[in-house]
Amino acid sequence: MEFQMDRLCTILLQNLYIAPQNTAQSADGSHINLTEVQAQQIFDEFFEEVFVECEEKYGEIEEMNVCDNLGDHLVGNVYIKFRREEDAEKAVQDLNERWFGGRPVHAELSPVTDFREACCRQYELGECTRGGFCNFMHLKPISRELCRKLYNRSKKRYGRRRRSRSHSPSKSRRRRSRSAGRASRR
Repeated sequence: MEFQMDRLCTILLQNLYIAPQNTAQSADGSHINLTEVQAQQIFDEFFEEVFVECEEKYGEIEEMNVCDNLGDHLVGNVYIKFRREEDAEKAVQDLNERWFGGRPVHAELSPVTDFREACCRQYELGECTRGGFCNFMHLKPISRELCRKLYNRSKKRYGRRRRSRSHSPSKSRRRRSRSAGRASRR
């Protein structure tokens, strides 16, 4: 993980997300099996609710991630990276006085600034042998539609272009950067 102690713009909401697969029960107490589509829909609704409320109350969100791990220190953790440090500080103050899903919210500032280093590469490839108890973050993805909706909404609201997560040159830059000699060899 990349840490930056002089500028704390990320907050951690400990164990905020509870996967519905772990808690869904019928009236008689038997376990309800959810389809992947149903589970994704429930997650997307949770993500949107938290994202929209935090951005409207506290300020622009650059990135929000939810851990899909099972270990106690990571399960259901939500990380929200705000653009401004003051927004993160205000969010922590206010959220520690709130309840969500019948449980108190536990919020704190986090020194994490770059989630790529904290993420499990094997999980991203679908190959993590440690499963949900891995000590690297297994980030639960939101649907593409929701991603576009939330981050485009934010872009319109704050008038900024989001930084791309990709560090590779865009297709247009790659095409322009090819020399004439290289292009003619094709």
